[in-house]
Amino acid sequence: MDQYDRKMLALLQEDARLTNNDLGERVNLSPSQCSRRRQRLEEEGYIRGYRAMLDREKMGFSLVNIITVTLATHNRDNARRFAELLSDLPEVQEAYALTGEMDYVVKVVTPDLKSLSEFVNGVLLPHESVQHVKTAIVLETLKETPSLPV
Repeated sequence: MDQYDRKMLALLQEDARLTNNDLGERVNLSPSQCSRRRQRLEEEGYIRGYRAMLDREKMGFSLVNIITVTLATHNRDNARRFAELLSDLPEVQEAYALTGEMDYVVKVVTPDLKSLSEFVNGVLLPHESVQHVKTAIVLETLKETPSLPV
């Protein structure tokens, strides 16, 4: 990976719709060189995909919730069952397994408090793998980005 690849990746993180002509103008390469480099970056897995970023609030998800979860028992099967549960829930935006006091932190979007309550009380708490859940409602998002430093 050289300076041209890094510059292309930085530009594509800002706007994935850039054409090879646009990239070429901005990084000082020909469109065909940009095309080959982009294809190589995709094949090598540096670029995992392209997607549209939707406006969460306009889509009706006004609440962002951070939920910490403690498992009932700590074994591989229980962790697998919990991971499978999360993978099937579209309101789960991010989920992380942790070291320390809590086993997982989960970022969930919901339209309102009632939906959050239904999610926690109807989905998480009844699940066999879950022992304890704590929720926090995000008051303000200070920074949110899918971009990596390039």
